[in-house]
Amino acid sequence: MATILGSTPEAAGSADPAAYCRDLVQKHDYESFLTSHFYPREVQGGYFALKAFYVELAMIQDTVSNPMLGKMRMQFWRDTVKQINEGKPPRHPIALALFEASRSGNIPAYHLKRIIDARDEEIQAPPHLTTDTLTSHAESTSSTLLYALLSYLSIPSSSLSHAASHIGVAQTFATLLRALPFHAARGRMVIPAEITAKHKVNQQDVFRAATQGKGKGTLPVTGLEDAVFEFATVANDHTITARDMLKETGGQVPAEAMPIFLTAVPVVHFLTKLEAANFDPFHPSLLSRDWKLPWHVWKSHYQKTF
Repeated sequence: MATILGSTPEAAGSADPAAYCRDLVQKHDYESFLTSHFYPREVQGGYFALKAFYVELAMIQDTVSNPMLGKMRMQFWRDTVKQINEGKPPRHPIALALFEASRSGNIPAYHLKRIIDARDEEIQAPPHLTTDTLTSHAESTSSTLLYALLSYLSIPSSSLSHAASHIGVAQTFATLLRALPFHAARGRMVIPAEITAKHKVNQQDVFRAATQGKGKGTLPVTGLEDAVFEFATVANDHTITARDMLKETGGQVPAEAMPIFLTAVPVVHFLTKLEAANFDPFHPSLLSRDWKLPWHVWKSHYQKTF
């Protein structure tokens, strides 16, 4: 049973906030857990605190029984950020972990509040009509989390921040594409309406395919392949732009920032797999965890590229 605190009763009584955050990320965000191993040990606690905070907020929309409960939980987190700044965090494992991290590094409250506000707006908002509005949402969520990590690791660089912004947008778009079957089965379309309308995609056909044709590796929906291709291309363009912003460093990410930019590796890897599946979001190859991903992450970290 969920509580107003935004987690289970067991979470509120967790004796080890750091372990709770780590377990939450491992369970709900495998890719972030995978890249965590490349962060210096002394900052992993803060990394997991920020990631757990992000996961917690992202899950609210799908775990509340009505929008009002969701908004109440968002308000709890607004109050929590304020209390952390005042040195009086509530006894919630994520709040306690964030407070501990804020004592050893800079975690701007502005970034946390921006993520909360964006997730709050999402609760009752209709599907995004344009790529621009979805991009704005991505900048307020995924990109802002990367800004918070750059700040926590004390990496002040405008070029890296700009590159991180594009990585965050690409991550959001790729995540939505990967989760398209999940959302479609619940009657939600994740591709902006301007793209689906352009390619004459019937959303009801997509929802039907998600519930009736799941796992068959077919593409029964007219125009969906083209819509997915266009949306994926926008995501890929953002990764290219991020790379272009690193030309002044020879195309390599500075070593101290590389753990953060490993965020891009699963994005690029998924987009490559999606292309191999002919942009069929229901293809079975996209539904299972790829055993090659850890190797790609290690290789990217070693080469300081993505």
